[in-house]
Amino acid sequence: MSSNAHFLTLDPEIAPLIAQMPNRPQNLTIEEQRAALHARFLQFQERMKPELPSDSEYQVQDHLVPVDSGEIKVRCVMPISSGPQETGPFPLLVWYHGGGYCLGSSDMDDFYLRTVAVKNRVVVVNVDYRLAPLFPFPTGVNDAYAALKWAAENATQLSASLSRGFIVAGQSAGGNFSASVALQARDDPFFAGRQLTGQLLQIPQVIHIRAQPEKYKTELLSMDEVTDGPYLSKKDAERFSELYQADPLDPRYSVLLAPSHSGLPPAYIQVSGLDPLRDEGILYEKVLRESGVKTKLDVYPGLPHGGHIIFPTTSLSAKVNQDFNAGLQWLLNRST
Repeated sequence: MSSNAHFLTLDPEIAPLIAQMPNRPQNLTIEEQRAALHARFLQFQERMKPELPSDSEYQVQDHLVPVDSGEIKVRCVMPISSGPQETGPFPLLVWYHGGGYCLGSSDMDDFYLRTVAVKNRVVVVNVDYRLAPLFPFPTGVNDAYAALKWAAENATQLSASLSRGFIVAGQSAGGNFSASVALQARDDPFFAGRQLTGQLLQIPQVIHIRAQPEKYKTELLSMDEVTDGPYLSKKDAERFSELYQADPLDPRYSVLLAPSHSGLPPAYIQVSGLDPLRDEGILYEKVLRESGVKTKLDVYPGLPHGGHIIFPTTSLSAKVNQDFNAGLQWLLNRST
């Protein structure tokens, strides 16, 4: 039996919920997948409405960021000072949504990030990067990096101070972007004096499915152990990678292959146990830690990829969200 067997049994609260759901349609086009994801997003948004902070606790601004051959939208959520005891600007968090580089939008996490901003007293910049296959690699990650630079340059107008904390964060493909821009920013003179202070990687992809190094073969088993994951399968991962059209060996995508991981900001990583990407996240935390990076890792046995979003009322999903906020605070405490 695999030493990872304890990760692979569905959480007892989630198992019956999955059993009640209709079978996931196969061979959908990207357009059909986008429509299905949007419908799920609308349901999630309705569930989130009662949990939203009061309008008096935050404000929202949309901005356009120039990128190669166009512009992208960023949605900025800024807490409103709660009184004289809260003075000065807030830390800054730049967020990238998930969706396999091909799906989703900044709207997908909008309500959740409003709660994150108010609860954690951080300004959130939610990035609506362009999607593959119309915009293949490196467009998405270049958009992510352009938005990061824009956020750094415009922190003051967003009521943020990079000295209070400058975090990059994202989920799944967005976790890949977060790790990638953290590597780029480490080596870019643009960020001298305004370095990132943390990276929050939620269920991230860090290595191309066809670029797994031989020395890590025994540590990267989950892609074959969770071949038919409920919401991300090996086939899905292969298809998204093909549509994104990245060079498997390019460290802007396969961040695990970067020549060096030293000097990166502290990292908090969340990993789902029943996820083809599981072992990548676990291994990346190990590689960062062995490179001298401060790390914190939480793994959730029995949780499918994205399961904390699809089944938000379960105890395990609540724990993921609680840990997200605790992990963010851990990163912010590293920067002060």
